[in-house]
Amino acid sequence: MPVVIGAKRESGFRDPIGLLTDCHRRVEKFLSVLVQVIAQAKGGPPSAEQRTALDTALRYFREAAPKHTADEEESLFPRLRTVGGPELCAVLDRVTALEQDHVEAEKRHAGVDRLGQAWLTDEMLPPAEAARFSELVSELTDLYRVHIAMEEREVFPAAAAALGHAEREAVGIEMAARRGLSAVQS
Repeated sequence: MPVVIGAKRESGFRDPIGLLTDCHRRVEKFLSVLVQVIAQAKGGPPSAEQRTALDTALRYFREAAPKHTADEEESLFPRLRTVGGPELCAVLDRVTALEQDHVEAEKRHAGVDRLGQAWLTDEMLPPAEAARFSELVSELTDLYRVHIAMEEREVFPAAAAALGHAEREAVGIEMAARRGLSAVQS
């Protein structure tokens, strides 16, 4: 990834909440890529650049995005539930809704991946499948817009306030392990 002067440096595993937020920017970026490719190629033969962009975005959602979901559902959310308390009641209700969003997103991602792989293999998508691809990407974009806003405005700030250093560090270590890395490498 190229260096952009003045750009925010990405967070590391020692700042797992910051890293989760950085992941959201990647989700938004790759959704935007899918939107652009379908709008430009309309299911027809993709150019070399569109093909690379489509393949990269599909791979991101197939390989990296599930790790982000696991980071939240297996590391962050359970710790929030353990802390509990009246001040976290509303946030924990949000967490339950976010977990349902993950289920809905996974279903749509499966469809996008199936159609995207067919597009890459066959060099085109029939009009009905191109329309379905576009519809699924639009649904994902809408879902993530609300989902990310809820996490970044409510859940992540509550987690930063409620979880102690040791709990945040444990989340970061687990996140690194999911990627086959050491949290010290961050």
